Amino acid sequence: MSPRFIGILQIIGAAVCWGTLGLVGTRLHQLHFTSSQVAAVRIVGALAVLLLLLPLFWPYLRNLHWRRLPFLALQSMLGMLGMSWFYFAAVTHAGSAVAVALLYTAPVWSLILARLILGEGIRPVQALLTVLAATGVALTMAGGIDAQPVGLLFGLLSGLCYALYGVLGKRAMQGNPPMLVLFTSIAFSALVLLATALPYDAAALLWQMPNKSVWLYALALVLTGTLLPYFLFIKGLEKMPAAQASVFTIIEPLTAVLLATLWLGEHIGVLQALGIALIVAAAAANAVLRPAPKRMPL
Repeated sequence: MSPRFIGILQIIGAAVCWGTLGLVGTRLHQLHFTSSQVAAVRIVGALAVLLLLLPLFWPYLRNLHWRRLPFLALQSMLGMLGMSWFYFAAVTHAGSAVAVALLYTAPVWSLILARLILGEGIRPVQALLTVLAATGVALTMAGGIDAQPVGLLFGLLSGLCYALYGVLGKRAMQGNPPMLVLFTSIAFSALVLLATALPYDAAALLWQMPNKSVWLYALALVLTGTLLPYFLFIKGLEKMPAAQASVFTIIEPLTAVLLATLWLGEHIGVLQALGIALIVAAAAANAVLRPAPKRMPL
């Protein structure tokens, strides 16, 4: 197999893994975990695994300059902590299918923020994609009879955090290898969480839970939903440009919607399905038509 084909498989594998986050988050919520506790399990658990692999990351950490820390911290707060919290809150209040669709409004937010913050122009085709995605959001809201309004708000905020991660985090990626960004993205957010009661409450709930399958969900959240897709995506980026790789990440919302309907029994109405399709189509077209910076989705 050619390196490019292997890279495509790695990117698709990463997208499928990320697509399981909604399913795992829903299962943990059914076991009485709050969205904040689910985010804490994901981030702090991932840091614990990374610390076990510290010799792998140490060469990159040794070369880390203190001047890069603010940008890496900003990327972590927005892309890992902010997005994770709002996303799992959206899963709790709106369902995983709607949550992942609203997460993929990020390209629309990116265009708006790039215009407001970076002064970048918006081409007519990008404006059209923005209207297309906005129409998808409206249809998703109109069709989401079972979704709570606050869940829709959380979903949009997760997309906004994801977009801010891309727009404001450009400088964080300059001169920093992906393995370093992976470590710091998780480490900064985990340190913030460890200063709160959230990870300790989540650990106590894990320990006291009579249903021991909760440990499988926690491991899936950390390994399958976080670390494995990061590594697959990094390896895939070594074999193709980021703009091409971002096209294949559209499989993430498709995976999440499929799992939500088959395993969680979430009902998706006609308007809701059309809205999700429009959002995904706008995100895919944006990935194809607009070259993307080399950054790492969450």
